[in-house]
Amino acid sequence: MLKSELRAFDAVARNNGFSRAAKVLNVSQPTLSAQVKALEQRYEIELFNRVGRSVRLTAPGKELFEATTRLMQAERDARELLESYQGFHSGSLNLAAVGPFHATDMIVAFKNAYPLIDVEVRFGNSARCFERIVSYEADVGIIAEVPADKRVTTLPYSTHEVVVFVNTDHPFASRTEIEFSELAGQKVLRREPGSTTRMAIESALQKRQIETRTILELGSREAIWKGVEQGLGIGFVADFEFVPHPNLRAVRISDMDVRTKYFLAYLTERSQSKLITNFCKVALDLVGEAR
Repeated sequence: MLKSELRAFDAVARNNGFSRAAKVLNVSQPTLSAQVKALEQRYEIELFNRVGRSVRLTAPGKELFEATTRLMQAERDARELLESYQGFHSGSLNLAAVGPFHATDMIVAFKNAYPLIDVEVRFGNSARCFERIVSYEADVGIIAEVPADKRVTTLPYSTHEVVVFVNTDHPFASRTEIEFSELAGQKVLRREPGSTTRMAIESALQKRQIETRTILELGSREAIWKGVEQGLGIGFVADFEFVPHPNLRAVRISDMDVRTKYFLAYLTERSQSKLITNFCKVALDLVGEAR
């Protein structure tokens, strides 16, 4: 009984409401409501604040949700382990990635090896990807500059140079490289906080005591590219992410080593997951083949 009540509670918390949770679990809403109510009454605790049709977790509800998240993930890992001995005939893998460039190659290689595993990827900056890993939203992160955290295991994947990119009307466009000091006073379009490229370039600017002029802060790589193309300012990107474009030019920095590092990352407590370890093996094999 407790297991079904906890599952009901977890579904309501995860789906932000009884109606959506009932559809996910394929049960009636009254049944789901009764299970959550029974849990609250048995332990004399309020897990949700109910306002009309919306629900919000109370403080005890938030703590319980953290516990049920771990519980549900452990159940999925156990099922995955058992299924793996049948040859990975089913299952799903959730990825969090800072961009499509590495992720796409990894997914293609993994699907070739394990075609029956469903793969879903969500993109975001490094900070958001890390949050998804520790909150059990993602099985594996393809992430840059992972903060030191005992909960998370990291596997170095690659290192890339950060380059400047400009539109074809910019004075830098006719050059293949510039000196770092030439960035002084340049109009810059920068990514949101949590972006590894932003952290790398700002650290280097601070080290050299060089000031640029931030024109806009934009929340996606695509928005930065569009702004640079329209001449609003210059941008920065890892070299492998720069896609040739008729209106844009990539320019190396000749006298300053500005780099970003990329890692595979997953929860240490899930290091026995065959789904995770097999994905990481496939991904790391790609690096070996490229060398």
